[in-house]
Amino acid sequence: MHVDTEEFLLPRSRTANERLHALVPGGAHTYAKGDDQYPDGLAPVISHGSGAHVWDVDGNRYIEYGSGLRSVSLGHAHPRVTEAVRREIDRGSNFVRPSIVEVEAAERFLATVPTAEMVKFAKNGSDATTAAVRLARAVTGRARVAICGDQPFFSVDDWFIGTTPMSTGIPAATTGLTVTFPYGDLAATEELLTRYQGEVACLILEPATHTEPPPGYLAGLRALADRHGCVLVFDEMITGFRWSEAGAQGLYGVVPDLSTFGKALGNGFAVSALAGRRDLMERGGLRHSHDRVFLLSTTHGAETHSLAAAMAVQATYVEEGVTARLHALGERLAAGVRDAAASMGVGDHLVVRGRASNLVFATLDERRQPSQPYRTLFLRRLLAGGVLAPSFVVSGALDDADIDRTVDVVAQACAVYRKALDAGDPTPWLAGRPVKPVFRRLA
Repeated sequence: MHVDTEEFLLPRSRTANERLHALVPGGAHTYAKGDDQYPDGLAPVISHGSGAHVWDVDGNRYIEYGSGLRSVSLGHAHPRVTEAVRREIDRGSNFVRPSIVEVEAAERFLATVPTAEMVKFAKNGSDATTAAVRLARAVTGRARVAICGDQPFFSVDDWFIGTTPMSTGIPAATTGLTVTFPYGDLAATEELLTRYQGEVACLILEPATHTEPPPGYLAGLRALADRHGCVLVFDEMITGFRWSEAGAQGLYGVVPDLSTFGKALGNGFAVSALAGRRDLMERGGLRHSHDRVFLLSTTHGAETHSLAAAMAVQATYVEEGVTARLHALGERLAAGVRDAAASMGVGDHLVVRGRASNLVFATLDERRQPSQPYRTLFLRRLLAGGVLAPSFVVSGALDDADIDRTVDVVAQACAVYRKALDAGDPTPWLAGRPVKPVFRRLA
């Protein structure tokens, strides 16, 4: 069988990856960035980035998608953000008492997300979601947490990770307190709440994912939470800013009790937020008569330069219509990829899904089942063409030329995809082991 033998090699990246694995468990500080997520030997180690492009240590330039696991939505080194950060760095970043920047950042956030009444900042999403769960347990006096079982990630903490295949080290008693409900199914959720009547502290979910919420679904969840006395928590780590500046709650008009934001909030700088109703949030404060809740208390949670980044991001989104731009870029990309896949005869196998501002792709085999080997084949061809795309999540720094180039590379990848489908086996095109899912029991 003839296979295209064009070689794309990353010798310096390979060496850097070996150094990483020798020093850092998993070779990365985030499992989703691990080299097991990329074709064998083709996991670029990044030197730097600018706008929608990144360069690896081998000198290759890529058009990048899913930047910073969806966090860099304005593009790398965005001038408005970096200017705000530089200004604060020169003034000091962390003090023994709150900075005036903390007041300004809270005011800006609550003006951007008017459905919330109070906010507390942290450095990562897991801290914020776990704080929401703790607060819900405190105010309800209940122990169980109900998570949306169709959604991939909520926290690194035990209450969630214990439900995944990577549950080693987490007591079964902890995992047993987390139950799941299916997205979009109000009847199943009500049945769960009835089965555990008076036991569920909160419902936590991403309000929207690769599918739009069914009509009336979020409002129905709101009503169910009220009827069963539990706290409704929206994880807006992804939907925040990409759906609207005020998140999915701002777009769909359903107000949760608590919500969590991160990722796009800092354009790559470390900042997250827990926001919500004043009467709940105050339980983590000093102006109430109840037992105190250790809500969020992080040494670096209010670093001035990260809060300055967040304020600059919010101002940029509102003043420059960034969310609309993300949707327009995503629509152009999705249409181009679908046309390219169809023209190469793989339109039923390379499938683009999701809201235009948050596109992902599925790689399906001959039986139209999800396939890691076909994903590997596709990623190899994208990388060789200068496209780094674990997803098709766009940033506002992309331009039409970037999209057109991406579509050209996708078309070339789809031609190889078709050959593999015709052969009934993608193995000859993989040049090594297939990429692997993040959540798996064995390394």
